[in-house]
Amino acid sequence: MKQKSLQASLLEILLPLALIFGLVLLLSLNVEQTHQTEAAQAPLESWLKLIVGYLAATAEIAAALVIGLAVIRGILLYLLQTFSRSRQHIDSTEVVRLQLGRVLALGLEFTVASDILRTAVAPTRQDILNLGAIVLLRTLLNYFLEREIQQVEQSRSKSYQNPEQPENT
Repeated sequence: MKQKSLQASLLEILLPLALIFGLVLLLSLNVEQTHQTEAAQAPLESWLKLIVGYLAATAEIAAALVIGLAVIRGILLYLLQTFSRSRQHIDSTEVVRLQLGRVLALGLEFTVASDILRTAVAPTRQDILNLGAIVLLRTLLNYFLEREIQQVEQSRSKSYQNPEQPENT
């Protein structure tokens, strides 16, 4: 049992460190950028870049809408619970944080999709490295966000289970 918890805690430390190291490594690579002229591009490629650019912009707009609406909803819920005379105020603010955290994770997925779309058409080596760095950074953020959500949900489920269980003395 102790071996399992030791492995789990070691994994919780090493995984983020590996992601941070990978991010630093990707950002430290300096790749020469080759410039392509517009005349060298095929006409189909320019149309494809235009379409993919619109799709990527749509994904970014979706991310902004999802996150913006969640922030507004979180503020309204927090204000409602602050001004209500509820004794579960601390638990309710935790609910608002969890809901906002879940939506932020979804918004991060939309922004990663946007970055992948932008790099999909005729990427240069530098574009791929930049995408790798962005994806690593967002994965790291998402990892910590999901971990915090899971920890809070586990503590909440334990606190709900404890009053129901009879104490053995």
